[in-house]
Parts: sequence; structure tokens; C-alpha cells
Amino acid sequence: MSEIKIVFTGSMGAGKTTAIAAISEIPVISTDVRATDADVLQRKETTTVAMDYGELTLEDGQKLRLYGTPGQQRFEYMWKILARGALGLVILIDNSGSDPIGELVRYIDNFREFINETSAVIGISHMDTNPEPDLQSYYSYLQERGIELPVLPVDARSSDSVVMLIQALLAMLEFG
Repeated sequence: MSEIKIVFTGSMGAGKTTAIAAISEIPVISTDVRATDADVLQRKETTTVAMDYGELTLEDGQKLRLYGTPGQQRFEYMWKILARGALGLVILIDNSGSDPIGELVRYIDNFREFINETSAVIGISHMDTNPEPDLQSYYSYLQERGIELPVLPVDARSSDSVVMLIQALLAMLEFG
């Protein structure tokens, strides 16, 4: 049985921990701690400080090892550590944040070399409560920079929604 490492990264509060928990076959190993920063506390009570980890076995027997990065900029050093050896990247952006396109810029810039070597998909969470910016705004940003990645709305609580992101990523890796 082969194993595939996939990394979930993205803005704080976008649902990285929740997405991994929605599809993991094992209890998620999480490093969430009580938030102390004022900017974090405005949005949620806990925050990931190192990583999340879960597993999912595909129908063909391949095991996905799912790693989630912290969303806060100060834990950026963990992003590169967790990306080592990964075959793909899921970028989750919280559409209810103050600057979701700016958040996407940050993750695209930080993972540019990794994305060029492998692939990525972008999931936009909280579109049900915050429809702007719309998906076309994200595509326009990517298109202006010559980046072709799928951008999909996602409900991180829904296993079907998260699996859709994973399937899109696996298809890109297979045909990329």
C-alpha cells in the first residue's frame, strides 16, 4: 500500500483542522491550544500551533496522510517543514476574513516553488455567509499571475465537500 502526503494550509479560521477531522479515519492529532492573541480571540477560542494530522484510505488502498499547518504568520516556519515530502497542497481561505484575496496572495507566494513542483487546489470557506469576493475574483487574481489552479467553494465540516477538494487535487497530480 502506498502513502500520499497532502498538506492543508491557509488562513486562520478557514477550517483546516475541521476539514481534516471531517475525513480522517483516525482521531485527529491536533496541537490546538487556547488562543491568547487578541486578533485570534476575535475569531475563535483555539488555534493550531504546530500541526494537525489525520489519515484517509482511498478505495484503491492508498493511504492519504493529511497534515494541517498553523494559519498564523508567526508559525510560518512550520509551513515549509510540513510541506517536505508532500505530493500536493490544499489551500483553504476564509472568505469572511478582512482580506481573503490578500490571504491567498500570502499562501501562493509562500508556497510558489512547492506548487510549481507539485500542485494545489484552493478551497474557499464561509462563502455561505460571505459571498464576496466571489469565485471569479479569485480566478481573476490567479489568471493575472499566470497561475492555473482550481478554486472551489468548501464547507470544511462536510466530508463530501472536503473529499471533492482531495479528488480535484489527486486528478491534477495524476494528469499534471
